Amino acid sequence: MSSSVIAWGQNGHRVIGELAQNNLSPVAMSQVQLLLGDDSLAEVSTWPDEMRSNPNPFWKKQSSKWHYINIDDPSKMHHHDNGTIKHKHEVEHILDGINYAINVLKNSSSSKEDKQFALKFLVHLVGDAHQPFHAGRAEDLGGNKIEVEFFGKSTNLHKVFDTELVEHQKLSFTEFTRSVTTSNKQLIANYLNSSPSDWLLESNAIAEEIYKSNETEISWSYIYKYTPTIKQRLQQGGYRLAGLLNQIFDTHSKPLINALATNKSFEK
Repeated sequence: MSSSVIAWGQNGHRVIGELAQNNLSPVAMSQVQLLLGDDSLAEVSTWPDEMRSNPNPFWKKQSSKWHYINIDDPSKMHHHDNGTIKHKHEVEHILDGINYAINVLKNSSSSKEDKQFALKFLVHLVGDAHQPFHAGRAEDLGGNKIEVEFFGKSTNLHKVFDTELVEHQKLSFTEFTRSVTTSNKQLIANYLNSSPSDWLLESNAIAEEIYKSNETEISWSYIYKYTPTIKQRLQQGGYRLAGLLNQIFDTHSKPLINALATNKSFEK
């Protein structure tokens, strides 16, 4: 999916970053601030996309594959889940990238520079994992080759879910964040009772549903149908990113997969 690996556009990524930051435990927040200084998770959430113009070979030739995974057979997803990734050059897809970033952040011997890189990338990749077409089909480059019209404007299916549906809400990222913030602790716990592999399988299932609809002229009925999906994916991405960072930086935070017992990090 090399022709376009940008997910959610700026606003979508920033919603996930802002929602996550609003739900960090005090311990996790302090560790994030040590690495990012005055920058917020929302501000760094688009950093890997912005760095694509950097002439360094990593950004020009290697980084694009960090943003997505092609899932042709969901039943074989577990074969892709290699939690032992320790070096950047080993990353072959988004799940590798997430695992690499987690390992760097958990490793006490990692340099501050490496941890900053890992944190910024992790914030972005959790967002990407929740965009349906970053876990789509190789044959159409995750929807990039599927031409559609969005209110009469020529575009492609990938971009519709990256940007168009979010921007159509006409909300700033802070307004959008407020609209997907919830006080439902059970809902949050259900979101956290998952792994990055699960997030990608969810995205793939949504992408397959959209493929089957085969709609090429997108207008109000499409907006009505899929806006709830977009809002849910941004909500899930934000709370899961918070849960993941709390787990990494705060020893008192419950692991994501065991979060059905109320996670203390979200008791506010």
